[in-house]
Amino acid sequence: MLNMGGPSTVPETYDFLKNLFMDGDLIPLPFQRVLAPLIAKRRTPQIEKQYADIGGGSPILRYTEYQGAGMCTLLDELHPETAPHKPYVAFRYANPLTQETARRMKADGVKRAVAFTQYPQYSCSTTGSSLNEIFRRGRAGDMGDIEWSVIDRWGTHSGFIEAVAQNIEAALDKFQPSNRTDVVLLFSAHSLPMSVVNRGDPYVLEVSASVNAVMDRLGHSNPYRLVWQSQVGPSAWMGMQTGEAIKGLARLGRKQAILVPIAFTSDHIETLYELDLEYMKEGSELGMEMQRAESLNESPVFIRALADITAQHLRDCSAGKIGPSSVQMGLRCPGCENPTCGQQKHWFARAGQS
Repeated sequence: MLNMGGPSTVPETYDFLKNLFMDGDLIPLPFQRVLAPLIAKRRTPQIEKQYADIGGGSPILRYTEYQGAGMCTLLDELHPETAPHKPYVAFRYANPLTQETARRMKADGVKRAVAFTQYPQYSCSTTGSSLNEIFRRGRAGDMGDIEWSVIDRWGTHSGFIEAVAQNIEAALDKFQPSNRTDVVLLFSAHSLPMSVVNRGDPYVLEVSASVNAVMDRLGHSNPYRLVWQSQVGPSAWMGMQTGEAIKGLARLGRKQAILVPIAFTSDHIETLYELDLEYMKEGSELGMEMQRAESLNESPVFIRALADITAQHLRDCSAGKIGPSSVQMGLRCPGCENPTCGQQKHWFARAGQS
């Protein structure tokens, strides 16, 4: 189960940031090994305070382990041919790091594994980076001889869409019935630098497809917009930004809104701090009535979706209907200049066999 992760305790914040800024797949920097620790050190006090404000650390590991355990329990029933199933968490920037998980899998004697991204929508900067790291660990021999396949995107899966829609409906129920259909749904996703978008990264398209599928499920009952959060630095990022959208709605007299995390599968700093503390406060100060749709966290509908996605993947692999990686995953971004990306795709297409 692949994700970026987050520091489980405040003292882990510096290491998390250092690992993040060291990732050339995500943030290419000149003199990266020198600059990354310096940038992390400068940002650590501010980010430590944010993690302290949400309870002393990120809950993403706890939720991912919960989701993985529930998924595998269902998967043993749905696809007994490959049971028993065991979940491993591989975070990109926080414990358990991919390298640590690789060693555990090797020690456990794992021979068949599915790299299951926990980012519903694919981006080279998220899922791509995690897959690149698995490739590097596999090529280095850290994992042993494992047959791999990949679940690389699932942003329109019916179970995922249903889980998101149910959480929106629960948030809508908190508004008066007389004006409930006027409530604006603000789907908020982590933004991307325009340099990534402009090289052909599919993330924006896939997030948009998720939003459209959710609105279809809701019968287009409410006005909505897709907005973007978590911009860092002075360069151009995908917009409009979530905070600016809230200000714009208030200016236009639209005083009721729901924030919907559409690209996150569990609570972490982007939901608990940015959405709940920053943006909800901004809306309140502007006289708005706002709610936040809950994250998927312990949703049984979502956990069933994870199991269904994996079971179908295993069935299709066994029947020869699909290869180890999807047709779409095999296509590099037209503007890609990262040689590791191409090597990784070729490696996974051969099930991780050299």
